[in-house]
Amino acid sequence: MDCCLLSALWCVIPLCLLILSLIGFVFADADFTMRWATVLGHSPEKKLKGLVVWVTGASSGIGEELAYQLALCGCRLILSARREDELNRVKRRCLECSDLQDKDVLVLPLDLLERTSHQGKTKAAIEYFGHIDILINNGGRSQRSLCLETSVDVYQALMELNFLGTVSMTKQVLPHMTKQGSGSIVTVSSVVGIAGAPLATGYSASKHALQGFFNSLRTELTDFPNILISTVCPGPVQSQIVQNAFTEKLDKNVATAGNQEHKMPTSRCVRLMLVGIANGVKEMWIAQQPFLLFYYAWQYTPTFAWFITNMLGRKRVQNFKAGLDADSAYFSKPKTS
Repeated sequence: MDCCLLSALWCVIPLCLLILSLIGFVFADADFTMRWATVLGHSPEKKLKGLVVWVTGASSGIGEELAYQLALCGCRLILSARREDELNRVKRRCLECSDLQDKDVLVLPLDLLERTSHQGKTKAAIEYFGHIDILINNGGRSQRSLCLETSVDVYQALMELNFLGTVSMTKQVLPHMTKQGSGSIVTVSSVVGIAGAPLATGYSASKHALQGFFNSLRTELTDFPNILISTVCPGPVQSQIVQNAFTEKLDKNVATAGNQEHKMPTSRCVRLMLVGIANGVKEMWIAQQPFLLFYYAWQYTPTFAWFITNMLGRKRVQNFKAGLDADSAYFSKPKTS
């Protein structure tokens, strides 16, 4: 009798765990590794305190929120972007919301397109703090345009900024980290770095390039086990990335940013990023449903993923051509007259 009961328990317990995992996945906003790190891993407040963190694209969106949450963790910060006045605004708020002193936050204006300046900027950052513990490659721009209407100049600009600018910064900081024997290089990719998306052919290509580069780099650094190479793949997040996106021409702005309320709050995305960094997660999938399901579909069932992507992608293109919010194809039915 005891043996029968024990055998039954061995069957029931795994089944219960599986059911609980599936229920949890329905409400999840990150992959299983990230969920484990959130519940059982190191807290960013303890693991990151006192570290020197360099954030590019720190003047708005995810980069700005990273600055605030890193300041609350007690990190010393290097804030970079093109707009120095906006960086100073972010610095002031970092000082207001944390115990950091003025000397703990360095404003270092930087243009990812000016690659010849990156060596000097890196030297200045190292001279100021003595070392760099974490580089967060966050700077970049998105795209909202159809391939048939998009100038090749736009594709070149996307690759120059998102890919080559990030590679350039990494190549400047990485030798410093290999010399000190430790560090983290964290790069903000995207869901479209794993799967393609209509209206973002160039943006998706630049993020796929980043995925390939850093996946290859990670394997090159096996002799440096204390250097983390991590890519972050967020789904739709509330930020200014759409407002600042490229269109079919270099000098044309996006007409409307669309509805942001259904996207993941920036604060939640950044919190998950910091948990991933604190726990050495190599690739972070961060997205609300149904986007999180897309990650797993593309990874494990690409035929099903193509079916869903084509269905939603067709609607997204139709909305775009009709002058409606393209992203409403993913979140809700667009309003019609």
